Amino acid sequence: MHILSNLKYAEGARKKRKRVGRGQGSGYGGTSTRGHKGAKSRSGYKHRAWFEGGQMPLQRRVPKFGFRNINRVDFTILNVGDIQKLIDSGKINGTTINKEFLLKSKIIKDKNSPLKILGNGELKVKIEITADAFTKSAVSKIENLGGKAVKI
Repeated sequence: MHILSNLKYAEGARKKRKRVGRGQGSGYGGTSTRGHKGAKSRSGYKHRAWFEGGQMPLQRRVPKFGFRNINRVDFTILNVGDIQKLIDSGKINGTTINKEFLLKSKIIKDKNSPLKILGNGELKVKIEITADAFTKSAVSKIENLGGKAVKI
């Protein structure tokens, strides 16, 4: 018969709490299960994820170098010599060149970065180029032939 006063927990359902530091007779006296010496045996010890037991930590072993320029502008570049080659091959027919035309004819691919015209190579034709930036040599080569370098 089941009476409330006779109820007991199932065998192994309850385990006694480990009471450390209560004398040798408890089995957990002396060092209180912490072993001998070292940081982990002391009170107030905290484990840090980067701590390597006194060994020189990784973030201090690895050398520091370089920096990242967050203000850098990555231009899509095009040389005046390349423009002349495109004119010679027939890929550019008109006298007016701008970023939209270059994107449409698949000469440049990145529509988000600004276009900069550089002065490498020779130019033989009078053209009008519209771009975000020009080098001084590019402007002089374009304007020497009577063309225009229009900065957006």
